[in-house]
Amino acid sequence: MRILHVIRTLNPGWGGQVEGVRNLSQAGQRRGHYVEVACLDAATEPWLSSWTNPVHALGRVRGTFGYSPMLDQWLAAHIREYDVVVVEGIWMYFSYSVWKASKRFGVPYYLFIHGALDPWFKRRYPLKHIKKILYWKLFERKVVRDAKAVLFTAEEEMLLAHNAFRPYECKPIVVGYGIVPPYPKSLIGNSAARRELALRSPELRNRRFILFLARIHEKKGIDLLLKAFARCRGALPNMALVITGGGDPKLTVSLKRLASWLGISDDVVWTGPLYENAKLHAINAADAYILPSHQENFGISVVEALAFGTPVLISDKVNIWREIDAAGAGLIEPDTVEGTARLLQRWLSLSEADKLRMRMAARECFTNNFDVSVTSARFFDVLQASSKGTTQAKSA
Repeated sequence: MRILHVIRTLNPGWGGQVEGVRNLSQAGQRRGHYVEVACLDAATEPWLSSWTNPVHALGRVRGTFGYSPMLDQWLAAHIREYDVVVVEGIWMYFSYSVWKASKRFGVPYYLFIHGALDPWFKRRYPLKHIKKILYWKLFERKVVRDAKAVLFTAEEEMLLAHNAFRPYECKPIVVGYGIVPPYPKSLIGNSAARRELALRSPELRNRRFILFLARIHEKKGIDLLLKAFARCRGALPNMALVITGGGDPKLTVSLKRLASWLGISDDVVWTGPLYENAKLHAINAADAYILPSHQENFGISVVEALAFGTPVLISDKVNIWREIDAAGAGLIEPDTVEGTARLLQRWLSLSEADKLRMRMAARECFTNNFDVSVTSARFFDVLQASSKGTTQAKSA
C-alpha cells in the first residue's frame, strides 16, 4: 500500500503530531508499505535530515493559515500515485488542499483531528472561536464530512469533538495512538538515571523529585502545579519539583516569579528543554510524572513515562486518562489547584508497595495501550480496507 501523510511542518517543536507521523511512517515501512510525507517546510530545514522515508518539502507558506499554491500543484500532479492520504490536523490550509485534490482525483483520505475540536479552545479563545465558526461553515466541515473516516486517538477525544461545531457530520473511528518504546535496555534501572541527571542539575543530587515535562504553555496548568506544590510542601521532605520544557519565555519568567512569591524557589528546578538521553534520564529517575493540563489530546511525555514504569499524576483533561485509570497506572483529578493538590496528597499517601504496584501497572498499561507496534495495527487495518476499495476502482 502506498501511503501519503500530509502535515504542516515536521519541526519537532510543533508537537506530538510530528512524532506520531514518524512512528506511523516507520511502522508502515516495517509492515512493507511505501510511506511518504508532504510538508510545507523549506527543503533546507535541519530537522528533515533525520527522516528515513521520502519527504516532499514544498516550501514556505503564506500567513498563519498556511496558504500554499505549491501544495495544490504538487497534489494535482502526484496524489494519484498513492492509495490513501492521511491528513494530520485541521484549521489550516493543507487539510482543505487535500480535500480539493481528493474530490478531483478520487483518492480517499483519512483525517486525524489531534484534539483540535476540544471545547477548551472555545472557552479559552472566544474571539478565535468566532473566526473558526465562519471557517467551519465555509471549508472545514466539508473536510471532516468527506473524510473516509475521522481518526481519534482516544475515546475521550471523540466524545469531546462531538457537536463542537455544527453541522457536524463524520465517520469517527478510535484507532488509538502509540510511540516506539523510548528506552534502550541500559536505561531501565533508575539509579544510574539519577546519577546522570545530577551531573546536569547538581541541585538534584541525593534528592527525589516529581517531574513535569511538557511545553511551557498556559494550557499545561503549571501555575496550578506550583500552587499545589506549595500547599503540600510540608509533607514533601527533601522532594523537588522539576519543570522541564521549552516554550514561552515571558510565561516562564512569570511562573518563576510565582514560585518565588509562593516561597518554593529552592525546591523547584527549571531545566529548560531536555533532549534524547537527558530527557529519558529525567523520566526514568522521577518518582512520578505530573501533568495538570487544561487540555491534552494525547500527551507523548505521559506515555513515555508509562513506558519507563513511572506513575503518572494527571488531570482528567488529558484525553487518555480513561485508559490510565482502568490500568491503575496513575492518579486522575480535575484541572484545578485543589485537584492538583489531591494528586500530590494521594501519591504521598501510598505505601511503597502500592507505588511499586503502580510502576508495574504503568509499564503494562504502555505495552497494552500505547506501544506503536500494537496501536498501529488498528490504523493500518483501517487504511488497508480503503486501499482495497481504491485498487478495485482503479482496475475497473
